[in-house]
Amino acid sequence: MAEPKNDEFLDDIEDAEAEEHALAEQEISDTEAELESLRAERTALHDKFMRALADAENARKRSEKDRREAENYGGSKLSRDMLPVYDNMKRALEAATEEQKEVSAALIEGIELTMRELLNVFSKHGITRISPEVGDKFDPQHHEAMFEAPVPGTNAGEIIQVSTEGFLLHDRILRPAQVGVSSNKG
Repeated sequence: MAEPKNDEFLDDIEDAEAEEHALAEQEISDTEAELESLRAERTALHDKFMRALADAENARKRSEKDRREAENYGGSKLSRDMLPVYDNMKRALEAATEEQKEVSAALIEGIELTMRELLNVFSKHGITRISPEVGDKFDPQHHEAMFEAPVPGTNAGEIIQVSTEGFLLHDRILRPAQVGVSSNKG
């Protein structure tokens, strides 16, 4: 009769081992599932991190571009407002007759010096003149056609008169040069 107890004991051991094995497999399965969940979470967080990093880099580049544009073009309103000062000084110098130049030499010299200083300030801040000449080809990027007229001896699209000089602020138009253009057909 001792044998049945042994068999029961062995059966109990086998059952315990099977139960332990099942628990171990369940634990491994749970661990693998948890590991897979953590990997998925890590991948999602890595993706979010990389997107945030890219957003930060884009914001930095945008900010740098905005800063450069503000530095280069922030004064465009003031620059545009100064152009009539240039125009009026130029007209004053052009209107002075030789007699007036002799009588008011100091005044004329003062206007010329002021004009030179204004042009130096313009240059210092990246403002350049657009000074087309009669006979130049009309360029719609830099010139504004104020009128067209058929002038003998000219070709269509040639500048026949310059009314007002234009100005660039770095690479942007502050004011196009105002010109008359030939409308000849040949």
